[in-house]
Formats: sequence, C-alpha cells, structure tokens
Amino acid sequence: MPFRSASSAPDLATPAPRSLEEERLEALRAYQILDTSPDEDFDALTRLAAYICGTPISLVSLIDSSRQWFKANFGLEGIQETPREYSFCQYAMVSGGVYEVEDATENPLFSQNPLVQGDPNIRFYAGAPLVTPSGQPLGALCAIDTRPRHLTDEQRDALQTLAREVVSHLELRRARLQLEQEQQKLEGLLRMANNAAETLYSGGRTEIFVKQEHKLVRINTADIRYVEALGDYVNIYAAQERFTVYTTMKDMVARLPARDFVRVHRKYIVRLDRIVAIEGDAVLIDSSRPAADSGRGVGVPIGNSYKADLMGRLNLV
Repeated sequence: MPFRSASSAPDLATPAPRSLEEERLEALRAYQILDTSPDEDFDALTRLAAYICGTPISLVSLIDSSRQWFKANFGLEGIQETPREYSFCQYAMVSGGVYEVEDATENPLFSQNPLVQGDPNIRFYAGAPLVTPSGQPLGALCAIDTRPRHLTDEQRDALQTLAREVVSHLELRRARLQLEQEQQKLEGLLRMANNAAETLYSGGRTEIFVKQEHKLVRINTADIRYVEALGDYVNIYAAQERFTVYTTMKDMVARLPARDFVRVHRKYIVRLDRIVAIEGDAVLIDSSRPAADSGRGVGVPIGNSYKADLMGRLNLV
C-alpha cells in the first residue's frame, strides 16, 4: 500500500519546472472550484475522513499558486485558506500515496511551522493526494490531530478511497458545469437563429398566402394598402381586391414585413409607403383608384396608443 512518511517527503526546496506548475494550476482552475460556496458532497466526505481516521480535523485542501484553499473544512471553523508555504498538503499531493507526519514538532520540515507552533497546534497529519485522471495533483484530503499518532493500514486505505471520491465529485461537477455552459451556448445559438429567421421572415418575405374559397391565393405584400379587423376576421385590402381572412391582428403583425407596415389602431395596419397624408387623428391611404374619394384616399383612424410609434416611423422634416 503506498505510504510516505515525512522522512520520505518529496523535495520541494527546488521548485517544479515552471511549465509543469503552470499545467497543474491550469488543471486546477479548469474545475472552476476555487472560492466556491460549501458543498454538502465534499463536506460529507471530509466528515467521513475525520470519523475514519479518528481526528478532530479534516480538510479538502486545494493548492493554488500562493495559498491552500479549503473546499471542505471539518474542525477548523472560520478558516478558509492559509499561505501555501505553511501547507502540509503541498507535500501530500505529490507523495504518490498517503503522506503521514506522526509528530510535527519532531520533524525538521514542520517543527517551526506557524500552524505547529500556534493555532491549530498541528501534531499529526495524514494526507491522501487528489490527482486528476490525467495525473495532475490538485491538493489533498487530509486528517489532522493535535496529538501525535499514526494511522492503521485500513485507515490509510480508506483515506485514499475517499480522496478518489473527492476527485470523482470534482469531475462530476466539472461535467455538469460544462453541460450547463454548452446548453447556454446552444440556447444562445438558437436565439440567434430564431432572431435571424424572424428578421428574414418579417423583413425579407414579399408575399403571403391567404385562403379564399377553398384555394390559397398569393398576395404580394407590396400591393397591400391596409388591413382592417372585423371581429374574428380581417379584411386585407390589396390592389383592387379585398380578401377576408379568419385570423387576428396580432398574427398579421407577425406575418407582414415589419419594416414596411405599422399598426395605427387596434383595428388597422397600414403600409407606410401608401400613406399620402395625416389629418388630425386619421391617416389617408392611397386608394389605388384615382377617381375614388376625389383622389383624397381612404381615411383610417389613428389610436392614441399607436400615434407615437407611427410618428417615429415617418421620415419627418
């Protein structure tokens, strides 16, 4: 069973090559776990480590560039991180097995450590490395006591098993975040596609089809002068014809090119380039019949709630 005592600790006096440390930190940050809120899954594994090892303190410690940050903390209330230079876990994460310090006061690596000399008065430490599936060390799941001791083989095995569970939860959490991000990207693409389709449909389509006497009739939207609502039906006045259709004004607004038509009343939609004049609260629409109404056109009322939009659409001088 892999086991490293403090006397067989890896040499950290010589820093790891910069590229290797950068890769490790990149792997750590890819999990998007640093400085996140407490998580019951990690808290439960940490409590279980303390119960199994019989220690008052247990931590899930992640080693950042200059600190060790605790994703889960059992027994060290109010402490979220400590400087990396004081960390026992920086040794444990590269140990290749459970890294154990039976009495920190007698170990030259840790005897002067502020966490040994003062609160929380560490004496015993055991840490199992947290290693990614690609082999990158992230930190350690550790058990800490304020009195010297050692673990049994069964306790070391259990601590390593729990450390692997911690990494599994990190992987699951990352997969969930990636799925959520991909879903957000997909939703964004769908919104863009829908907006583009809507723009194409409402701004680029030049004809609509209406059902008249058991047949579909194509109407060029450039020929439509105005639309009039009549209860559950609308009258579409196009060129010299009138088409009566079972539909709603809301549906007509959605189907007609938005750049060409404007709603001027709850009962009327008009084509902008067919407006010949505005007199008071009425719009005069080109009738397409020079003799009709003495050339004045067809009068359509303007609703108060639609007036501002209408005036904003006109090219006023």
